[in-house]
Amino acid sequence: MRRRPAAAFALFALGLLGACADPAAENLGGFGDPVRGAALHAPRLLGDTSRLAGRPADAALAAVQLEVLADAFARDPRYAPEASIAVLAATRAGRAELRQAIGIAPEAPPEQVIGQLREAAEALRAGSRQRAEAALTGPAFPAGGAAALTRLARLPFLPRVSEAAGAAQQEIARLQSGGRRG
Repeated sequence: MRRRPAAAFALFALGLLGACADPAAENLGGFGDPVRGAALHAPRLLGDTSRLAGRPADAALAAVQLEVLADAFARDPRYAPEASIAVLAATRAGRAELRQAIGIAPEAPPEQVIGQLREAAEALRAGSRQRAEAALTGPAFPAGGAAALTRLARLPFLPRVSEAAGAAQQEIARLQSGGRRG
């Protein structure tokens, strides 16, 4: 009897997360865990990045998801010790491919990239392209904000990103079910 309300709540929570949401920040979809939220939504947001064409704010938030996942599987004390080598390789490769597509420096710190992408998405949603461009400047975005926004608006299908999205979702499912590395 307790499962029905929980399932109903889960569906309600997932419904609140629209296509434009940031599951790594909107913890409701991950039931309080931003990494879980990002992983659960990764295939929908990152499975085919070409679907983000013309939606640079959404593309920026999708990139945030992959940054969060790659960083968590590599360094988060909750996930890193149990993360499989396969998910580590997939999220690293996906992040590298997405960073190259957007024009993000390969060595840029994830926290900085995440903050700048979120700030740019917020600015775009507020209707300020100028503020979004300003958010995407500095060493992490060597080509500048205008170039990064253009690239965000024209993302092609990125196969490594798609693979990373699926791997992250599967890894979270494995870890949540108590699975261990094999």
